[in-house]
Amino acid sequence: MTPERLEEILARFGELRIGVLGDFFLDAYLEVDPELAEPSVETGKVAHQVVATRSYAGAAGTIVNNLSALGVGRVWALGALGDDGPGWELRRALKRVGCNTDLLLSTDERMTPVYLKPHDRHVTGLAGEHSRYDTRNRTPTSDRVVREVLAAAEQVMPELDALIVLDQVEHSENEIVTPDVRVWVSTQAARKPGPIVWVDSRFHVRSFPGAWIKPNQFESCGERPTGPESRVETQRVVEQLPALRAAQGAPVTVTLGERGLIVSDPQPTWLPAYGVTGPIDTTGAGDSVTAAMVAGLCAKASHREAGWLGNLAASLTIQQLGTTGVATPRELLARLGQWRDERPSDFA
Repeated sequence: MTPERLEEILARFGELRIGVLGDFFLDAYLEVDPELAEPSVETGKVAHQVVATRSYAGAAGTIVNNLSALGVGRVWALGALGDDGPGWELRRALKRVGCNTDLLLSTDERMTPVYLKPHDRHVTGLAGEHSRYDTRNRTPTSDRVVREVLAAAEQVMPELDALIVLDQVEHSENEIVTPDVRVWVSTQAARKPGPIVWVDSRFHVRSFPGAWIKPNQFESCGERPTGPESRVETQRVVEQLPALRAAQGAPVTVTLGERGLIVSDPQPTWLPAYGVTGPIDTTGAGDSVTAAMVAGLCAKASHREAGWLGNLAASLTIQQLGTTGVATPRELLARLGQWRDERPSDFA
């Protein structure tokens, strides 16, 4: 990847049209000042005092945020929110970054999923986060809601260069990417010609045959991490990747955290990560990889070139503490120049 080639790819982003289908969550941050804590008169328990709030579109919304920051011309949100306060706030957050929400369903059958994140305002990064409170739907999504979401997606598909699917939860029948939606996604992936169909699924990545997929190191080997320091050796991922690629029938990208990523189209190629120093926050890093790679592919980048874009984007977003970061084209170009100066052997 050269600066000239990166500029050529980035110059096409404003022409792109990308839909994001899946589980939209509200990331709600509460900035807590411990010095203001006081006992509750009614219960005697500590009443934590919130001095500021921040809200962002999370999960599938994080991909939208990254597509917007990259300068993608048009982005559609496809899914369902609750007809509730968090749903209103989430829709506002999506509109704030220029996302079209006209086809995003509101329904009183569902709650809007929320990640509520209290944070000590005096401590930066993950170290300052309190225990998180999650609001998720615990009952199956109705057939009616699924039909309406897919009807909206069918409406916009002819306009798209790519459809990104984000499947966030283990019990997916309780959110948007239900088994019926997975079948529909695979059907869209089989249509030729048609838009790129890219799937990031935390628990069901093998359930979308024909689609481009982005498992992490654990998902690619059918494992789950046992702790923050757990990892799968790169050689093991490489050994198992050809079988996954053959079964998928489409290109595969495997993210390896601080080791970068592997693209398989069809032969596995490892692309190293940029060596970031200092404190990091990996929240949303995979979503920034997805946004950058899909935009790159739509802008006629090769799979390998798109992988470099993903690594560049992740190296920037993980340095943004206490939030789900984004990367801009200017920042990508600057980081590439810095990387080539520091480690030219990575680009030999």
